[in-house]
Amino acid sequence: MRIYVPATLDELDAVTHTADAARWTVAPRTAHAVTKQLEATLPDEDAESLEYTAALNAADDSLALIAGRPDAPHQRVIITVEVPDAAIGLASEGGASDGGASDDDEPVASEVQVTSTVENVAIVCVHVDEVEAASDIADVLAAADEESDAETTTEIGEESLTALDEALQRVTDRDLLWYDWSELKSIPRA
Repeated sequence: MRIYVPATLDELDAVTHTADAARWTVAPRTAHAVTKQLEATLPDEDAESLEYTAALNAADDSLALIAGRPDAPHQRVIITVEVPDAAIGLASEGGASDGGASDDDEPVASEVQVTSTVENVAIVCVHVDEVEAASDIADVLAAADEESDAETTTEIGEESLTALDEALQRVTDRDLLWYDWSELKSIPRA
């Protein structure tokens, strides 16, 4: 099964490079794929559109991972790999401790769980934000912190929500750049 793994840019440091592949070990975590549920949710979409939707959902989860790891580079990352179907479970079957849906959230239709470690899987490609996106991601994190601080004092203002919404919109409007497995060492970092 082809999955789109939300990641942080520093996770690519663990990739092993050979003459014919870039290999990575995928530990249990949340990922995205073209699932039966996604197909049912978007019945009029073709395979390419469904893959794009799953990848966008992975990009959203990558942003959540960055928010949870402030030392990680501020660029969203999606690592595309093919793993055995047996290593994948439905989102409701696994925990979502790494940026996926929380217990209170309904998982998105593309969400799956990598339920067992898949070692030395060949990376198909990687999608990464351009370096210039780092400032927009920093704005999202700052606005989210301000909103969180306002929530604790129960003073959520319209300005705070607007700042977060505007920053999120700038990030989601950005296209992720595509890198072949052979180009992973040359991905620019913020």
